[in-house]
Amino acid sequence: MEITRRRLLSALSAAGLLAVVPVGRADAATAAADRARLLANTVAVFAGTEESNARPETAAKLAAVDKAARADLKAMDDAGEGELFAGLVLGTDEASLNTAYRKLYEMALATRTPNPRAPSDLYGDTAVQRRVIDGLVWLHERYYGDQSKGYYGNWFHWEIGIPQHISRTLVLLVDELGTYRPELIRTYVASMDAYLRNGTDGDVNLDSRFHTGANLADITTNRVLQGAVLGEAGEARIRKALTDQLTVFVTIDPYHLNHGVTDGYYADGSFIQHASVAYTGSYGKGLLTRVVQTLKILDGTGFAHGQELVPTVHGWVRDGFAPLIFEGWMMEIVKGRAVARTDSGYTDVAVVVEAVVDLSTLATGADATALKGYVKHVRATSRAALDPARFVSPVSVVRYADIIGDASVPPADLNPAARSVAFNAMDKTVHRRPGYAFALARSSDRISKYEYMNGENLMPWFQGDGAHYLYLAGQDQTQAYGVDYYTTVSPYGLAGVTAPVEQRRTVPELYGTPYYDNPGHPLHFTSSSESQNKYVYFPRGTNRYSGGAVLGAYGAAGAVQSSDVAYHDRALLPEDFVVYRGATSTKSWFLLDDEIVVLAADVGDAAGRAVTTTVDARTAAPGDRTALTGVLRDGRPWTGPGTADLRWLRYANATRGTSVGYVFLDAPRVRVTEEPVTRSRRVVRTANPDTPVTRSVLAVTLDGAAGARPGRFAYALVPNAGEDQLRAHRHGPLRVLANSRHLQAVTHTDLGLTAANSFTGGRHETAGLRVDGPASVLVRRVGAATSVAVSDPTMGRDTVTVLLRGRALRTVTADPEVRVSRTPGGTRVEVNTRHAYGRSFTVTLRG
Repeated sequence: MEITRRRLLSALSAAGLLAVVPVGRADAATAAADRARLLANTVAVFAGTEESNARPETAAKLAAVDKAARADLKAMDDAGEGELFAGLVLGTDEASLNTAYRKLYEMALATRTPNPRAPSDLYGDTAVQRRVIDGLVWLHERYYGDQSKGYYGNWFHWEIGIPQHISRTLVLLVDELGTYRPELIRTYVASMDAYLRNGTDGDVNLDSRFHTGANLADITTNRVLQGAVLGEAGEARIRKALTDQLTVFVTIDPYHLNHGVTDGYYADGSFIQHASVAYTGSYGKGLLTRVVQTLKILDGTGFAHGQELVPTVHGWVRDGFAPLIFEGWMMEIVKGRAVARTDSGYTDVAVVVEAVVDLSTLATGADATALKGYVKHVRATSRAALDPARFVSPVSVVRYADIIGDASVPPADLNPAARSVAFNAMDKTVHRRPGYAFALARSSDRISKYEYMNGENLMPWFQGDGAHYLYLAGQDQTQAYGVDYYTTVSPYGLAGVTAPVEQRRTVPELYGTPYYDNPGHPLHFTSSSESQNKYVYFPRGTNRYSGGAVLGAYGAAGAVQSSDVAYHDRALLPEDFVVYRGATSTKSWFLLDDEIVVLAADVGDAAGRAVTTTVDARTAAPGDRTALTGVLRDGRPWTGPGTADLRWLRYANATRGTSVGYVFLDAPRVRVTEEPVTRSRRVVRTANPDTPVTRSVLAVTLDGAAGARPGRFAYALVPNAGEDQLRAHRHGPLRVLANSRHLQAVTHTDLGLTAANSFTGGRHETAGLRVDGPASVLVRRVGAATSVAVSDPTMGRDTVTVLLRGRALRTVTADPEVRVSRTPGGTRVEVNTRHAYGRSFTVTLRG
């Protein structure tokens, strides 16, 4: 269910949604009971219950809780003068203060976590609880209570991270606090309010760019818990926080923004955070986790109910997450700066699975079955074992075990095995088949080219310039992608990227700090200023064309490559601010069954530099048995790495049982290298351990000479290809119809499919198809039926018109926005694309 702004406001005023905070106060006894239930639910979420923790499946989770607390207690015992925990230096690094509060939370958690099967002496230990409380007092007196000394470094720790640990600790120890230090709750709540500096008077500000999406969900959940521990005085806080949190459920309408916020979920399944960063795999999963936790915390209380919001969250999972998860791996294209972290895509998905497990218990009927089936599907297809001991809640561990053991629920993906998805709202494309998944990262004047921040993702420059990721079935993706891909593959040679031949420097290398600092400049550059975001952390491109159409399980995507906004605005920036000029290209990706066809035109550099285009970059473990075979354009066998006029190339990894073919439909000489690369993971993130990683790196590259006229090329990626399959492409079924900066088009005779991207205005003709550009169009003829899909990749047109030449056709089915008319030249299809934001419109015709 999509919650519109009108529906939400109506629900808020009438309390019509079951998940909306009821209007008015309950009587005192009912309100007290609701708060008590909320507190009990929260303890159950994090500590489990006697019933859940008696199950053998929770043993590893409970052991981890106990182990962490004992390590923290020892660190407290070993603390020296001026320390709370041994070796943890406080006062200059807010991350260390966050760690101190996390350790106190871990100790408190152990005292509230029952373990009927293996009782722990920490459970119910009031002495330990009082040590935690004394620790809270100690930290507040020295490092937290004086706001004039605090709030250095990253705002997130002060407004979200530290308050999260404090709030949960207060909930766990609320009874002991009431007898030992009752004043501490109010003291801490007042301080947490004081640190909410991006809000208004210590409360959420929905107009603040810091209080959006996942950040808003975190802040409001913290405030719900704070309200609960305040007793009767906190009831208004709970209701206000829940009302604020409801705004994250609203589907973002880019033409009618609420509070100017672009962060959140879009109708096409996209998720954006930081105003312009595709972020499903990091902040998106954080938002999913937090709202599901909140629904669990509120279950059975009079503050809120969950049933009517569950379909909305289910939609996020089905349309936003499931397409981006391949065999248990979260795709790189939606992780922002988190791509440089050492946690793997499998770890990311485990977080999503826990949320889906809990969501399935809130859902009913077919929705609940579908969610449970998806949990089993992820477990069955993942190349890495999912470890439920890493779940947040012991209750979730038990629910997961029950789902896995339920023979009545078959494993089932939430998406069909063959699907093409245009996440046009976040400039990303995903194309899936049973044997592979292809993920494409685009960018535009709407969506950032990359995200760098806090020393994370140090060399991100081309990650949004058509970088692609080809995930092959059956492979452990940690050997193909993840942090080690970015560590060992050149940032200028990421798969799919066209880049100028130059050497760039990272932000810390350029400025000596993790950000550009110039508060005196009119643009006021500080660590989290809007100028820092716009020009350093997540700059957008300057191109308008980025998008594509989907017809059934087939897709087309196109993008015009540009420099980023910093280069465009270089005259406005300080003299010492370094900008880089990008290469140029106009590219299309046509997404079929066995092939992904890539066309490029206007490939070059206006400054006259040489450019390279990486057809693909793949990594393998040093001991993997890999092989390269190929045929030259004149029919002779290719004899090995180097530069050659190739017709096709095949790369196989016998150890992993994978292969990829490359068919060069129209291309210059191809440079092929395969060599070992060893680098430290720290080259991509300053906080990564200085761990050397070695990978064998394959690079398939098309080179352009400096100053040469803009080039063009066409090739096809063929996942899981055999040599016979690659040889067969000499006689079709692929044919390039057009490849210029105005029009790119291909046809696939076996599929009866013609796909075209027109990039400029005016009429463009190809193979019986006339397109009023700019537009993206797919036409498929099967028997007597002709299906057409149309989208506007510029997102700015009111109408797109397509003419199908030949005999006139009649409409069988059509979207309401499509009008079909007969003309002397054939059949005219006119599509209303006003405010469609890249959506595809389809019509089926018959002669």
